Amino acid sequence: MAHRGNGSKLFMTVLYMMAACSAVPISDLLDRASQHSDKLHSLSTILTHEVDSHFPPIGRVIMPRPAMCHTSSLETPNDKEQVLQVSESNLLSLARSLLQAWVEPLVVLSASANTLPHPAQSSIFSKIQELQEHSRNLGNGLNILSGKMDPVAQTISLLPYRGGNIGQDKISKMTNFLFLLSCLRRDSHKIDSFLKVLRCRAAKMQPHLC
Repeated sequence: MAHRGNGSKLFMTVLYMMAACSAVPISDLLDRASQHSDKLHSLSTILTHEVDSHFPPIGRVIMPRPAMCHTSSLETPNDKEQVLQVSESNLLSLARSLLQAWVEPLVVLSASANTLPHPAQSSIFSKIQELQEHSRNLGNGLNILSGKMDPVAQTISLLPYRGGNIGQDKISKMTNFLFLLSCLRRDSHKIDSFLKVLRCRAAKMQPHLC
């Protein structure tokens, strides 16, 4: 009987949370999502600069081009003017696709940060964990948002990461680690830009103010 009572309480809690989520206005959800995306981009930028400060010169020579990022196959708007031409549902779909594509690479970054040959290794590891937390929270928020929009918003383009281990020697580790971070910084900027435009539209602001 006690077990059944606990199950009933859990069920009611889940129902309450679902009802609460459905009652939250889209504008409020977008405000929260934008806060997480802003933090995601800010952290990835700080991390990129932090790792780059002790980057070996030879690494700049062998660093892969941005076109080699695992998300490069996804067609996204190139500038603000193009972003403003994309529908709300498509923008959300793009943001969710990019965010989903970073779940596995963030795990790789977290595991690699433990042995990264860098004087600020512990700080870098801590920031990567923060990135993972903000990414999870943002993903949960965007899932709720997508349920409030048309089916296009629920479409996620698969962008598999096949990088695996970042390397064994110091130069390989630093180069591949920084390359991944630079890709994340680029994509987090896109996600943040898309969500800020969505938030702007939800607030019914003029396009030039977005």
